[in-house]
Amino acid sequence: MKVLVVGGGGREHALVWKIADSPLVDRVFCAPGNAGIAEIADCVDIPATDIMRLRKFARENSIELTVVGPEAPLVKGIVDAFEGAGLRAFGPNQQAARLEGSKVFAKQLMQRHSIPTAPFRTFNAPERAKSYLDMVGPPVVVKADGLAAGKAAIVCKSLKDAYEAIDRIMIRREFGEAGEQVVIEGFLQGEEASMIAFTDGRTIAVLPSTQDHKAIYDGDQGPNTGGMGAFSPTPLITDELAGHIEREILVQTVHAMNRDDKPYRGAIYAGIMATEDGPQVLEFNCRLGDPETQPLLMRMESDLVPVLLATLDGTLEGVEVQWDRRPALCVVMASGGYPGAYRNGLPIGGLEEAAKMEDVMVFHAGTAMEEGRVVTSGGRVLGVTARGNTIKEAKDRAYEAVKVIHFERAYYRTDIGQKAVDRLEAGDGETELVF
Repeated sequence: MKVLVVGGGGREHALVWKIADSPLVDRVFCAPGNAGIAEIADCVDIPATDIMRLRKFARENSIELTVVGPEAPLVKGIVDAFEGAGLRAFGPNQQAARLEGSKVFAKQLMQRHSIPTAPFRTFNAPERAKSYLDMVGPPVVVKADGLAAGKAAIVCKSLKDAYEAIDRIMIRREFGEAGEQVVIEGFLQGEEASMIAFTDGRTIAVLPSTQDHKAIYDGDQGPNTGGMGAFSPTPLITDELAGHIEREILVQTVHAMNRDDKPYRGAIYAGIMATEDGPQVLEFNCRLGDPETQPLLMRMESDLVPVLLATLDGTLEGVEVQWDRRPALCVVMASGGYPGAYRNGLPIGGLEEAAKMEDVMVFHAGTAMEEGRVVTSGGRVLGVTARGNTIKEAKDRAYEAVKVIHFERAYYRTDIGQKAVDRLEAGDGETELVF
């Protein structure tokens, strides 16, 4: 089987790595890929959003399965375009991908179908949004309606911050067309986790819990990024809570999409806030998370390809997925200045040394080859991922690998997974991981 993976980040490197290991697969292509992916797959110089060129490539090269990593091509309708040409593509179609492509759509769906989420209002005019802010006051979260790479969900603890968020999104248009509408929602107090599942529209296969670190600085300070690290599983999600999220959020959302004549098939990601009143949905994504996919796939013992095929065939009920009980943790190494301006083309050293370490994988995100050297080519550069017998052991091993990798102005958080370590230690053995 020939497989095409669409995208060029850390998630896609992890997907290529796992798919290439399948005995069902003869050859893997990746468009556009990166320097790390090029070591195990054939990289194709086609942007992830150039749907027509990707479709042409897939037809001409007899691609039997296309796996779409990022959200942008899904929201643009890549699955519809491929299916219309008789090609198999993993991911939701354009109508279903609105679950991530429009915050307004997602919030209204949850409201109609009683899926727990923060109270909200939507606005298409900045003056009305500010008048509403005057009425409700802070703290609030202001979100651009469209896609913004996870950077346009702004927590505002003062009215001044909220006004500035409206100006950034709706007036200065820092996030482009994504800012034509905004969602203003109540601030939820709690701790965030990610629950991801595969679904064929009838059956849901829930993956182990993960916890992402979106803020740029230690202690969850500073602006949001695409994700500075993640680990799996998280002690925040107990067995009871995981079951509740599956029944009351994931299953209900898939049913809601079916009832609204937008059947959902692919990977569905729920960003969950664990509050005193129970789990609340912060956001939905229409694909696997990044960087959550990196530790998840390091823990996945089963062949991924049959799971993807069963999701397309509507036979997911008959598939059982096996997981390594050892936790895994990913530390993102970013370019200095990210999520703002940063330099590209900086040589990266230490990759070979890190690759030799036991239970460590260095997934490339923003990398390229220049004159035979691996160089930086993005804000998030590498996802250094490690397994361990405990979260602390996985954390220590990942940071040990981070320390042997170097490039100018490299930046990474030093506290990925520390909240989990603290929670487990404080539990004196009573808090157990749900694998």
